[in-house]
Amino acid sequence: MMQTPQDIGAAIRKTRKAMGITQKDLALTSGTGLRFIIDLEKGKPTCQLAKVLTVLQTLGIKVQLHGPSYDAISGDGSGHGSGAGNGDGSGWG
Repeated sequence: MMQTPQDIGAAIRKTRKAMGITQKDLALTSGTGLRFIIDLEKGKPTCQLAKVLTVLQTLGIKVQLHGPSYDAISGDGSGHGSGAGNGDGSGWG
């Protein structure tokens, strides 16, 4: 599980190297700069999210977000929905 900027940078570096792509080529392909790629792979925490997502997409790395359930957020215990979902993966029933 990736939880830090350093984890993301390491995954990007590992994937890039496995694909035989240079940092310069990745920068050109993703429309970013070489300095950005270097900083990103080092885990710089202030890298722009939109550019990070672009680089991840360029490398074919999928991003999946997980959050708490609705009941955990609302705290009202009303038990909205069956949890069976409506076919779109939302879990809202």
